[in-house]
Amino acid sequence: YDSMKQIADWTADIAAQNPDLVSRSVIGETYEGRPMYLLKLGKSGSNKKAIFMDCGFHAREWISPAFCQWFVKEAVETYGKDTAMTTLLNSLDFYVLPVLNIDGYVYTWTSDRMWRKTRSKTSVSRCIGTDPNRNFNAGWCKIGASKSPCDSTYCGPAPESEKETKALADFIREHLSTIKAYLTIHSYSQLLLFPYSYTYQLPSNYEELNSIAHAASQKLSSLYNTKYTYGPGATTIYPAAGGSDDWAYDQGIKYSFTFELRDTGRYGFALPESQIQPTCEETLLAVKYIANYVLEHLY
Repeated sequence: YDSMKQIADWTADIAAQNPDLVSRSVIGETYEGRPMYLLKLGKSGSNKKAIFMDCGFHAREWISPAFCQWFVKEAVETYGKDTAMTTLLNSLDFYVLPVLNIDGYVYTWTSDRMWRKTRSKTSVSRCIGTDPNRNFNAGWCKIGASKSPCDSTYCGPAPESEKETKALADFIREHLSTIKAYLTIHSYSQLLLFPYSYTYQLPSNYEELNSIAHAASQKLSSLYNTKYTYGPGATTIYPAAGGSDDWAYDQGIKYSFTFELRDTGRYGFALPESQIQPTCEETLLAVKYIANYVLEHLY
């Protein structure tokens, strides 16, 4: 069973079946040579601003790629029916990367369900893989990241040493004029985080980010009463340098959020299949809230 082939085939199908709303491109390839597919959602228009969302940074966080696929499916199925979604897709583009760490994700299906990192090899160690969410050039390896290749939070030999993180960073750099929000989906802990994680310093628009996170968390819990905690990464979960959300924020994308989806530890990374749909439904409400806020506060 090839878990990634299934997702890759799905990206091709959804683009083929919805040519007026979805297009697919390849933004790079992984260490093991797999193509990294990116979906662009939205009604075509000129000068559209965009929201970038990625899933599957950490291999074992299976609910994350599930959400990216759910989001795309809901977008195409409710376009023209749901007023809010229709407005969003008419006014904005969404870039959705269903799985960043494809090699690691495949490895969790074939060999080790709890694998986290990429699958790259380095000359310095027998240990494999870098934590992609410690590999960005944002306070890189200063705090809450490890310089030891055998650790699960290994920051890598250099920022953007991983082909996957470099492909993501390159794409965002190329589209900085249009990308106005960055959302990255992780699990687990039921948190909605914003910068910073690499420092205890608060971002300049802290009040705004905090109020967005507060409102988005309320939207999320309105469906199944799932309780989320929100706040800056460093104080809300733990300090961690080299994360993609801090990096995107420092590139000038002022709406930058990290979701940590269900649960709070009972099942952890091995969230049962029965929770996929409710998790995706509630998370969609928060993402739509944030997207709508961004649309009303374009800069």
